Amino acid sequence: MSREEHGDPLPLRIASLVHAHFNALPAKSKPHILSDGSKEWIPMTGIVAMLSDGILNFSYRSGAKCLSASQIPRCRGLVLHDCHAEILAIRAFNHWLMTECHSILAEEAAGETNPATGSPNPSESKFIRKRDHHVTCEGQCPPFEMQPNVRIYMYCTCAPCGDGSMELCMAAQEDATPWEVVRQNNSGTENSLGDDNLLDGRAHFSLLGVVRRKPARTDAESTRSKSCSDKLALRQVSSLLSWQTSRLLALTENAYLAGLILPEDEISRVACDRAFGKNGRMAALVAQSWPSSSCERSVEYRFRPFQVLSVPAGKVRAMWQFAKPKPTTIRQLADGEMAANGVTPRKSKPGNVSAVWTLAPSNTDKVLLPEKGSKSLPSLCGSKTGLYESIISGVKQGNKASSPTARGASALSRAKMWALLEKITDCEPSGEAEQKTAISSGLSSRSPLGQPRRPAIYDFIKRGPTDEGDSRAARKHAIRHAQEVLKGWAPNTGDESWGLDVLIDTHKRKR
Repeated sequence: MSREEHGDPLPLRIASLVHAHFNALPAKSKPHILSDGSKEWIPMTGIVAMLSDGILNFSYRSGAKCLSASQIPRCRGLVLHDCHAEILAIRAFNHWLMTECHSILAEEAAGETNPATGSPNPSESKFIRKRDHHVTCEGQCPPFEMQPNVRIYMYCTCAPCGDGSMELCMAAQEDATPWEVVRQNNSGTENSLGDDNLLDGRAHFSLLGVVRRKPARTDAESTRSKSCSDKLALRQVSSLLSWQTSRLLALTENAYLAGLILPEDEISRVACDRAFGKNGRMAALVAQSWPSSSCERSVEYRFRPFQVLSVPAGKVRAMWQFAKPKPTTIRQLADGEMAANGVTPRKSKPGNVSAVWTLAPSNTDKVLLPEKGSKSLPSLCGSKTGLYESIISGVKQGNKASSPTARGASALSRAKMWALLEKITDCEPSGEAEQKTAISSGLSSRSPLGQPRRPAIYDFIKRGPTDEGDSRAARKHAIRHAQEVLKGWAPNTGDESWGLDVLIDTHKRKR
C-alpha cells in the first residue's frame, strides 16, 4: 500500500497490516475461547520492512513462553529457549533475510551467464542487494547488504517485558508504591547485582535500569532468558542481524530498528527513555563506536536509539481481541453484569500455542519452502508464505521439548538456522569463490587437504576467534561493551556443545 492509497499514519498502517495477516491465519494458530466465554490471551509482534515507495514485507510472532534454566542443556540446538513474541519475531525476520539471500544466489546459479563478465546475471530483490565487488575486500566482507530505502519497524500489542514496562507493572498493582528489596550475601552485607542476582521480571520495582530475566509463574523454576527490553536494547548496538545473517549481510545503518510501535496505553515514556533512550541506561555508549570492517563503505557498530511510536488504544482494541485483560477490566467484570447473574468470570490465561509466519522470498520458484505448513497456507491477504509454524514449548506442535528431535525442531532453532547458513554457502556460484570463503569461514567440517576433521561445534562457530579486520570481531566487541553497560547481564549457557549431526534423524518414521 502506498501513501496515496492510504491516509493513515505510518504506525497505524503497520499495525493494521500485521493484524490483517494474523486474522487470516487458520483457527489452530489462534488462542481458544474458554468454556465460560473468556479468551486465552497472547502478545503479538510483527516486524515490517518498509520501502520508501510504501511496499511492506513482514514476519510476525505470537507467544510468551521461555525455558527454565535446567532445560537448556537438553536442547542440543533443537529447542527454542525464548518464545516471547519480540524475540522470535527477530529470529523470524533473520530467517527471512537468509532465505532472501538464498533465493538470489539460487537464481543466479540457475540463470544465464553474462557474456561480458562471465558471471551469472544478477538477481533482484527489493529488500537486499549484492555488494559491489570492489568493496568486498577480496572475500573478507559479507556479499550482501540491505537496500538503502528499507526501514525496519517492530509492532507489539503490549510493551516489552523488563525495564521498558516497569512503570506499567507498578501501575497494575493495587499498591503501586515500589518496595525496597536488598539481597545479602553469606557475610550478611549487601550484595551487588551479579550473575546470581538476575532480577525477576515482575519484582524489585525499586531497582530500575537493570537487566531482568523473563517473568514466569511464581511457582515455576526461574529462567535465565533476559527480558525483551534488555534484548532490544542490545540490538540497538548489534543491529537486528543475527550472527548467521551478519555473515551474509554487511552492517548498514538501516539494519537497525527504526521504530518500536506500541498501543498508546502500553507506553510509559519514562520507562522507554530509561530503557532505550540516549539519556537512559545506555548513555555510556553514545560516544563509542566499533568499525564493522576495513571495507570502503564500512558502517560502524554504535548505539542507535529507535523511535517509540504509538497507535491509538481504541484502534488496537478494535483489531485485537486476544489482549491480556487489564486489571481494571477484570474487576469491572467481577462487579458487573456477570456477577449480577451469579456467574463468576474465569481468570483468563495465556495461550500455549505460538504462530510464526514470514513472507516468501522474492524468487520462490528457485528456493524450496522449508516447512510443511507452507504448502497448506499459500497466501495471507495476498502475501505468499515463506515460513509457517505452530510452536509449543520451543518445538513444533506435536513434538516434545523433553526429547527433542530434528523433525520437531523449528526452522528458527539454533541448529536449523546454522544448517540454513551452510545451505546458502553451498549455493554460492563457483564464479564467486571469494564470497563463498567469506560466508563459510569457520563452517567447513573438512581440512584444506580434504581430510575429515573434528566436526564443528556451535559455540566455536558462533563465538570462535576472529581476525581484527573481520566484521565479526567488531560485532563481538560491540556486544561485549553493551552487555557491560547493561548492568547484571548473565549468559544463558548450556546449549552450545553440539554440531550439525543433531539434525540427522535416527528415528524411523511410522508408515
